[in-house]
Amino acid sequence: MKRLHLIEIEDQEWCPRVIRDALTDCLQFNLTRMQPYAPMTSILCTALERTGCRQIVDLCSGGGGPWVWLHPVLMRKGLSTSVCLTDKYPNLEAFEEWSRTTDRAIGFHAGPVDATRVPGELEGFRTMFTAFHHFKPEQASAVLADAVRHRRSIGVFEATHRSALALLLMLSTPFVVLLCTPFIRPFRWSRWLWTYLVPVVPLVTLFDGLVSCLRSYSVQELRELTERLNPNDYEWHIGTVQNKWIPIPVTYLIGMPNGG
Repeated sequence: MKRLHLIEIEDQEWCPRVIRDALTDCLQFNLTRMQPYAPMTSILCTALERTGCRQIVDLCSGGGGPWVWLHPVLMRKGLSTSVCLTDKYPNLEAFEEWSRTTDRAIGFHAGPVDATRVPGELEGFRTMFTAFHHFKPEQASAVLADAVRHRRSIGVFEATHRSALALLLMLSTPFVVLLCTPFIRPFRWSRWLWTYLVPVVPLVTLFDGLVSCLRSYSVQELRELTERLNPNDYEWHIGTVQNKWIPIPVTYLIGMPNGG
């Protein structure tokens, strides 16, 4: 299946913030409950141990991504890390909530952050969950090149997949949104309005979810992106891992400076 870089509504500057925040809140809720990234925990732990890095800069964080459950997992494995959430369109209400409930173990950068030009003061191991497919090949290459330029390790993880099965499973997302919305906190009337009275959130979630699958990079395509960079400067690990509860594999890319 050929990669198609169609538009996602959430990416667009004209997308109202109230809709974007409702979408990212829903995604974050399901990442926490379903934990599709559970199989890659050991891969991330190994990379953090090898680099000795304990500060994580999460790019394109949306509503907080998997960190609400992932950070305690790292702690139980003996990795005392701090996390800084960032986004081009930061969901500040969600970020502030996770910072408060985790006693600031999960912090955030309040200003917009472009993953292709991360501010130099944001130091640490860069991560990106369910977001790399948002970038066209030249932009995706720029994300990796920026990490290389600043000598930062980077981990990219994608739970979306470019396959007929993934597209078929994505058709259930409107029903998932309708079922999970009453349990998303903090409560917002606007979220209920745009989910039940005017079902924009379920429909946009379906559209963006299907587009996300069609945009997803394969293992071979990720390898081709890294080949554009200096092959002697960084060590790249690319592959997939399978979640026993979810029939779609997680694709990962880990990049570390040689000797790091």
